[in-house]
Amino acid sequence: MTSSTATPEPGPHAAKTTHAAAGGDTDVVAIAPDSAVAEGILADTPLDEIFGADTEAKAKDLIARYPMSRSALLPLLHLVQSVQGYVSQEGIAFCARQLDLSDAEVSAVATFYTMYKRRPCGEHLVSVCTNTLCAAMGGEAIYKKLQTHLGSEDAPLGQEETAGTPGEPGSITLEHAECLAACDLAPVLQVNYEYFDNQTPEKAVALVDALQAGKKPAPTRGAPLSDFKGAELQLAGFFPEDEATYRGDVDGPSQAVETLRGAQIANERGWTAPATQDVPLPVLPAKEGEKK
Repeated sequence: MTSSTATPEPGPHAAKTTHAAAGGDTDVVAIAPDSAVAEGILADTPLDEIFGADTEAKAKDLIARYPMSRSALLPLLHLVQSVQGYVSQEGIAFCARQLDLSDAEVSAVATFYTMYKRRPCGEHLVSVCTNTLCAAMGGEAIYKKLQTHLGSEDAPLGQEETAGTPGEPGSITLEHAECLAACDLAPVLQVNYEYFDNQTPEKAVALVDALQAGKKPAPTRGAPLSDFKGAELQLAGFFPEDEATYRGDVDGPSQAVETLRGAQIANERGWTAPATQDVPLPVLPAKEGEKK
């Protein structure tokens, strides 16, 4: 027989409650796994000071694009991320207020998708594909090299950790990513979701060095490189008003020689896919007790 305790304690004790309320002298920031996030939760900054009239107008623009307002939640989360460089508690509250949702409903979505970051990101987000084919072609080696290059041999940079001060020029957040849908160009990485194909550890190091120096190397394909916040604004659905800049962003080459080679060989050799025919679905026997 074990005795119970008022609050959870180590050992075989059945607690009367499953939590212990923090006292007035408890430093919740110091004991939090991520103090930066804890400080953001405790901060009582008015939303209007963070998300100004321009962001409010963009939010209303997004909502008007959908027949049901809550359908605008995903682009709205990208919008708040374009302002702060991550989805903060204030960003959650802003989205909830705009869509007449609860904070919990917004948080459930923001924590489900990996593109919504819960910690402040660097000026650039570097995503290294470490899924099966990229890993076999050297993706793991690239990721490990960048971990030690942006960190150190003794303290390699961890998943979604930032080299430099988040948001400041030259700062880089590193992550390993699941399949980036470019297996024909493996191993690949992305900077702010733009592709850099056929990478090696040496190429990747040169790339992040250039980013830290304030340069913006041209991606292998796609739009010219921007920063993370700029990419998030486009993901929210807002593009440059200048026509030349807009066309340069959306008309960037999206394919590579490797991508089209199979189709070219098929065309040269006259190969075509076999014609498909509609096949009737088999009739399944009725289940016992089921009406016909």
